[in-house]
Amino acid sequence: MSFLKRITLDWESLSHENEHQFPFQIPALRSLSTLNFERNVTFLTGENGSGKSTLLESIGLRCGFSIIGGKDLVIQKEKDNGSLASIMKLSWMPKVNSGVYFRAETFDTFANYIDELANDPFIGKSAYGPYGGKSLNERSHGQAFLTFFSNRLDKKGLYLLDEPESALSPQNQLTFMRLIWEMEQSGQAQFIIATHSPMLMAYPHAEILHFSESSIDPIEYEETEHYSLTRDFLNHRERYFDMLFSDDE
Repeated sequence: MSFLKRITLDWESLSHENEHQFPFQIPALRSLSTLNFERNVTFLTGENGSGKSTLLESIGLRCGFSIIGGKDLVIQKEKDNGSLASIMKLSWMPKVNSGVYFRAETFDTFANYIDELANDPFIGKSAYGPYGGKSLNERSHGQAFLTFFSNRLDKKGLYLLDEPESALSPQNQLTFMRLIWEMEQSGQAQFIIATHSPMLMAYPHAEILHFSESSIDPIEYEETEHYSLTRDFLNHRERYFDMLFSDDE
C-alpha cells in the first residue's frame, strides 16, 4: 500500500513572471496537474533534463526531507531549485513523517560529512553507527551505496531515490532490488525512484512513469527506450559499432 497517494501542482498560484523560469518551463512538468501513485514502487524515467529529478526533489522538500538521510542533513548543489515545491500539494493515506531523500550526485559530500562528525569529540565514532560502524569512504563506491541503503532503508516511510544505481554493479543492482523487495513485503515502505537502469525498472509490479518532451505518462517496461535500446545493442552490437566508429559522415 502506498502512503503518498497523489501530488497536485497549483499552476494558478504561479505568478506570470515566474511561469517561464526554471523549473516551471520544463515541458513535462508544465503538462502536469495531478499525478497519482498507486503502487509501492514507482520509477521515473526519461532523458536528462526531462524533469524527473526536479519533481523528486520537490516532493522531498514538501516532505521536509533533507537531500540525504531523512531530516538530519541538507547537502545542496549550486543548481538546486526547490521552487516547484511552492505550488505542490501532497495527498496521503496514511500520512508518514519518516523516510529518506537520497541523491547519488551528492553522496561523496555526505560521506565526508559523516567523517567530520566522527572527528567531533562529542560525537566520535558513534557517527558511523548507522552505516555499518566505519567510514563510508573506507568502502568502494558501490559498497558505500549498499551500506547506506542497507542501514537507512529500515523504517516505515517514503523513500525518494535519485539514480541509486549510479555506483552499483549489475550484481549489486540485484542486491538492491532485494532490499526494496524486503521493505515492500513488510508493508512499511513506498519507493519513488528516478533511474536510467533497465535492470531496476524490471522490478515486478512497479509502475514506470515516462517523462517525455511534452508529458508524463505510464509506460510498459518493454516499451521504454532503456529496455529496447539495451536489448538491441546486446543482440546487434556490431551494427552499433559500425555506426559509432565509421569514418563516413
